[in-house]
Amino acid sequence: MLKLSKEIKAGFIAVGAIVLLVLGINFLKGYSLLGGDNTFYSYFPNSGQVMVSGNVTLNGVIIGKILDIENVPTNPENRRVKIKFSVSESDIKLPKGTVIELGSLDLLTKGLIVNYPSKPKNGSYRSGDEIPGKMSADMFSQVKQYADPISQKLQTLILHIDGMVNSLSGVFDEKGSNDITASIKELKITIKKIGDLSSEIQGFVGQEKAQFSKIMDHVERITLNLEKSSDEVSAIIGNTKKVTDDMVSADFKGTVLEAQTTLKKFNYMLEDVNSGKGTLGKLVHDEKLYNELVETNNELQELVDDLQAHPERYVHLSVIGRKNKGLQLTGKEEGKLKKWLDTIPE
Repeated sequence: MLKLSKEIKAGFIAVGAIVLLVLGINFLKGYSLLGGDNTFYSYFPNSGQVMVSGNVTLNGVIIGKILDIENVPTNPENRRVKIKFSVSESDIKLPKGTVIELGSLDLLTKGLIVNYPSKPKNGSYRSGDEIPGKMSADMFSQVKQYADPISQKLQTLILHIDGMVNSLSGVFDEKGSNDITASIKELKITIKKIGDLSSEIQGFVGQEKAQFSKIMDHVERITLNLEKSSDEVSAIIGNTKKVTDDMVSADFKGTVLEAQTTLKKFNYMLEDVNSGKGTLGKLVHDEKLYNELVETNNELQELVDDLQAHPERYVHLSVIGRKNKGLQLTGKEEGKLKKWLDTIPE
């Protein structure tokens, strides 16, 4: 059997110790002992005071470790710190839409929290990909977030209380006490005036009550008189109704018909006159007849005038045995006389 020297044994022991040291260091850094972990990285505004080898959790279960924290001051504000982490569970996939949150895991430790999307997208992140990161509010920030509104309300309440105290102190000083005393005196005077006014109103109501009773008596008498006169009113209404009925029953239709008949006859007569029928129509339309009548009337008027002026021409008178034979008529005068005599009806 081969015997090893002490030096070789010491060498093996040293190599084993070195291997164990490397494995222990890698384990402390977050790497698995056997390797094969998936690694990812995310950017944050600051480190949040997390440490290398900090835990990476999913639903409260540790699935990996923080491998490296790198400060990148040249990047924008939200990408100043790059954190590299591992996921040791090979069956855990990080779907697209996953967000890495940097915050408190409990009251004492901090780390990375994997938040799956509510609606996973197609595909998953591969080892070495960048996953979006965000900072979560720490416990102190959350307490401050809840405490700030309460603190503001307390400050406002204190200001109101301070104002109220100042008002009360102003009321209860000597001047305020004097004002309160004066107000109470004025209140007493006002109450006394209200009592006096109430008494006056009561007296006024008593007087008006008597007057109102008299008015109601008069109204009652008027009502009785109207009731007694109801028969006469009914008779008047009946007479009015009778007159109205007589007017309604009058033969207005017959009267209108007679008037229409008379107008029709008058229209017929006017039509006959316009057409030259009858004596009036001939007289209106025959200008020659009208002229002859005028001429005859003029001649007759001349004859009458001559008869009045010279009656001796037409009547023979005998005065004391004297005979006045009258004047001889001309042929024209005899024609007029004959024409006039012919117009006299027998």
